[in-house]
Amino acid sequence: MEPSWLHGLLEKLALVIVLILSLSFHEWAHALSAALLGDDTAKRLGRLTLNPISHIDLVGTLVLPLIGVPFGWAKPVPVNPARFTSKLGMSTGMMITAAAGPFANLVLALCCVLLLTLIQRFAGEQPALMQLLEVGFFTNVALAVFNMLPVPPLDGSRVAEGLMPSRMRPTWERFARFGPLLLIVILLNSEMRSHVLNWPIHKVADGLLYMVQLL
Repeated sequence: MEPSWLHGLLEKLALVIVLILSLSFHEWAHALSAALLGDDTAKRLGRLTLNPISHIDLVGTLVLPLIGVPFGWAKPVPVNPARFTSKLGMSTGMMITAAAGPFANLVLALCCVLLLTLIQRFAGEQPALMQLLEVGFFTNVALAVFNMLPVPPLDGSRVAEGLMPSRMRPTWERFARFGPLLLIVILLNSEMRSHVLNWPIHKVADGLLYMVQLL
């Protein structure tokens, strides 16, 4: 039986590995969608890659998970909407590139639960691999939900901004100034975190699990 400190360390390392891979895939999806829409800024800067080294943020990707914080971030991918194809408006292009990251995390979450189901059915108990896939599933669901919150500077705020009627822009711009502070409050206040994050995370996770059961 492994010591409790070793078990805790292994759990943190599993979270770090999952976050590095998931955040890299998230940022790659931003870069790919921008490139497909005509903006090669990220590509020219070497960000159109799944290589984690290009995306890792020392604090957000490594330090926070190692000290037990179950979320993180990578270096944001630069996007220049002025370079989008003329067939597409800059606002619509920004919405698509912003949504690509959270969508990529949902795809990863679905892949994790599909692999987990196949392993359980055909390979029997594989504790280490199954634990890693479970962490991958819930981490990617959490990343998708968190990033789609309509709070600046998260991806969801780009989508909300693109859908925002012009008459509401002044109010939105005033709200946007307090976005980072609001995020801190949400993350530190357990009651707000429960309503704003935990509830939708569990609902999305349940929905993906139900989809796999139907398959």
